Amino acid sequence: MKNYFLLLFFVLTFSSVKAQNVTANTYYATSEVNIGNYFGLDWTLNYVIQNTYSIKVGYTRNIRDPKSKPDDYSRGLGFLSFSYPFDYFSTYKVELGKIYNLNQKGTIRANVALGVGYTVIEEPENWQYIPNNATVNLDENYTYDYYKYNTISLIISPKIEFPISKYFGFSVSPMAQINKDRSYCGVGLGIMLGKVREY
Repeated sequence: MKNYFLLLFFVLTFSSVKAQNVTANTYYATSEVNIGNYFGLDWTLNYVIQNTYSIKVGYTRNIRDPKSKPDDYSRGLGFLSFSYPFDYFSTYKVELGKIYNLNQKGTIRANVALGVGYTVIEEPENWQYIPNNATVNLDENYTYDYYKYNTISLIISPKIEFPISKYFGFSVSPMAQINKDRSYCGVGLGIMLGKVREY
């Protein structure tokens, strides 16, 4: 992972040193809510080179109701302490993209990106029933263990961006994170903060 950040540092440094830029480079952060077969959040740092190419480094954290959960599972009063099992799907990602302006003002554009991600999957397993626990102790009626494993994902993210001002905008981001174990498909709705466009 350190190599990705080192590569990003050199690219950013090289791009900013160039004195003959016709269009200055821009940089901004996006924060999105993900809705799909998982639900979660996405945080991304974006660097756009001369309004043509983009480099993105980010992290997504998604959850869903466990697929392995027994039908008679009860959380008791666990909702008061946020005690509840989830399937977790988290990805550190690096993407390279191409910018396509969709109007002359530059207030609607496509940031079509592909990349790779290091995905961590955590899922509850080994469910053990505890007789009468939910009714007597007002607690969960099952115990469980978390199984955690890692994989590499292909990231496909054709994001539509609306930089409505120089420093603020909105984004709509269809996204797929595909690997051999689990995949996420959905859409992200978010905001853009930073130098989102040059003018």
